[in-house]
Amino acid sequence: MGGMSVAQPVEVDREVVDFAIVGQWMEEQGLPGGPFEEVTPLGGGTQNIMLRFRRGGREYVLRRGPKHLRKASNTVINRESRILGALGDTEIRAPKVIAACTDETVLGGASFYLMEPIHGFNPQTELPALHAGDPEMRRQMGLSAVEAIARLGSLDHEALGLGDYGKPEGFLERQVPRWLTELESYGVNEGYPGPEIPGVEQVGDWLDRNRPVQPKPGILHGDCHLANMMFSFDGPEVVAMVDWEMSTIGDPLLDLGWQLATRPEPGTSGSGLFGLLGQAGGLPTPEEMIAHYGKFSDRDLSHVTWYTVLACFKLGIVLEGTHARAFAGKAPKQTGDFLHAITLELFEKAHRLMQ
Repeated sequence: MGGMSVAQPVEVDREVVDFAIVGQWMEEQGLPGGPFEEVTPLGGGTQNIMLRFRRGGREYVLRRGPKHLRKASNTVINRESRILGALGDTEIRAPKVIAACTDETVLGGASFYLMEPIHGFNPQTELPALHAGDPEMRRQMGLSAVEAIARLGSLDHEALGLGDYGKPEGFLERQVPRWLTELESYGVNEGYPGPEIPGVEQVGDWLDRNRPVQPKPGILHGDCHLANMMFSFDGPEVVAMVDWEMSTIGDPLLDLGWQLATRPEPGTSGSGLFGLLGQAGGLPTPEEMIAHYGKFSDRDLSHVTWYTVLACFKLGIVLEGTHARAFAGKAPKQTGDFLHAITLELFEKAHRLMQ
């Protein structure tokens, strides 16, 4: 019998996911067999491929890298399946991994994993009437997102088997040179005039001069803004933090800085990243967010401003990469311009905070 009897769903290119192969691999993992039903591609912010399906009475989501794998695609997918697997038995709100295939020879070059579907909505693209109609509900959503990262940053990563998942020694010292080097590397994009971002070096100098002593290392999500959170349909709770590709072991307070740096402010380009939630507003103030983090963490929060400036610096440089690629025709111009506008706002915010 085996996987050979499986029909290929019409909506999926066999080169991307060959269901005969996946079917056989699933049976080898002891998962129920049978036909693949209700196969639905899921859109996401990233280029990674996600397919939802049902098989043998159980629902799954398959995640793999893009059709044309990049150099790091499999590494990213393997790291994601590893951290999500490690978090599976904790209280952390994250997708639950069912099985992972790190052997890239199985699926024609791509590693992949299967996870349970998430029952929730992304507030960037969807805001149920319950949440849209009640600013207190949206304030609580913002606080639930803060709680999620505070709990994550309080875990003992070594006890979870993640001792070698990152290089925490010197994590903070590395940040400024690492991201200035990244910014410099964008020069390879033909037609890019170079980073027209006022005060990049100034922000880098300030960060180096005011750097706190790094506290006890922990897990950081790395990109924990509100559009990477799925929320409950019936309340304000985060049901899952998604898109773990920037996760590592380092200084978890950078996640708090990231949430403060990306807090949507109505009327800014940045709030455009958060679509419906960004327009609706009603989110907690920075002060409320910091106080709420303190309820779930015993970390010293006296340097939160520094972490927020670092988040503005790092995210601003990350977004500028798409702007640079747009000049070389590798990304849509409109997207590049939009993200560049956000980069400028992030650096303006950094300068305000430095004062």
